[in-house]
Amino acid sequence: MINIFDKFLEKIEDFFTAFSAFAIFILMITATVQIISRKVLNMPIPGYIDFAEQSIAIFAFIAIAYCQRLGGHVRMEIFLSALNGRPKWITEAIQTTATIFVIIILTYFSFKHFQRAWIIGDSTIDIQLPTWPSKLMIPLAFSLLTLRLCVQLAGYIRLIVDPKLQPIGVPLIVDVENQAKQEASQLDNIK
Repeated sequence: MINIFDKFLEKIEDFFTAFSAFAIFILMITATVQIISRKVLNMPIPGYIDFAEQSIAIFAFIAIAYCQRLGGHVRMEIFLSALNGRPKWITEAIQTTATIFVIIILTYFSFKHFQRAWIIGDSTIDIQLPTWPSKLMIPLAFSLLTLRLCVQLAGYIRLIVDPKLQPIGVPLIVDVENQAKQEASQLDNIK
């Protein structure tokens, strides 16, 4: 069951990450056009700064669950790599439970912030661009992160019950040597 939900969630996370990457690409193209039109034609894009400010939420938060899935987040791996078996999985489960609690609080208050922007019609100063879409991205990203953390917690509980099982739905600590080997093999596959 964990594996099925993990694979389903992966597809959503991959979509959100692709959306974030596409948004970054569009902003880079727009920045290039902005610079050229401002310097060469003396005609800057109206509201470019407003669009750039509103897109920051996409860059910073939308792919956070994807990063969590890969284990690319900052955590105390020095301590965790010293543990093995059940103690390691118990520590991971405690840490993940605490993280779920914090992210649920952040999701709640970021959603309240979105609601406030929606109700008062908050907008940017220059071109009056509504701010609620970018403010909605944060609770949406945090909700997806909460689902990812729940999958990981279920995976850790499964490993606490039987540490000999194959890890499913949890990020694994990769030491520097193995990470270098993985990256080298990926480069070989590209060639």
